[in-house]
Amino acid sequence: IKMDQKWIQILVILVFYQQMASGADKKAKDGDEVEIKCAPTQTSSMVMWFRVLDNSDMDYIASFDINGNLKSGTSLKTVFNNNNMKKNILTLKSFSKSRDSGLYCCATLVKNVLVFGETTRLSGGGKSDMFCSPIILGPLAGGCGLLLLLLIIITFYCNRKFILNLHLKPKRTALF
Repeated sequence: IKMDQKWIQILVILVFYQQMASGADKKAKDGDEVEIKCAPTQTSSMVMWFRVLDNSDMDYIASFDINGNLKSGTSLKTVFNNNNMKKNILTLKSFSKSRDSGLYCCATLVKNVLVFGETTRLSGGGKSDMFCSPIILGPLAGGCGLLLLLLIIITFYCNRKFILNLHLKPKRTALF
């Protein structure tokens, strides 16, 4: 089944922007493995995956049969993992904000009509891990608190001695 490349791009872009509000929104941080779920509302013998990136590029990712076997694809082996394709899940091996942020969708061809699944918006900015573990931060905070307490005690002690010395010194009278 051959379709003019421009018409496919126009159809995919229209469907993506139409479904942007209803689709899932996923946030990921660089290096994360991300699962993208998409199931067309109707089934056929083949499911195609597309993405429209934030830099306005559109990519055809791959096509799979109903058993999840790869029919054709571009960079599937290096960027994507299709182990869960039987469950309509495409796995992005290692997310890169600059390379992978955008809209992801699947479609199937039923009686010469493209039927799309739910669109997923994938973007950077996921929850980041703490820089330091709590095992290190706890004693560090305790040590800082102890040093602050010692500083306060020393300050009061020194001020008390200074004030006592002022009171104990004999008053000098001026000789005029």
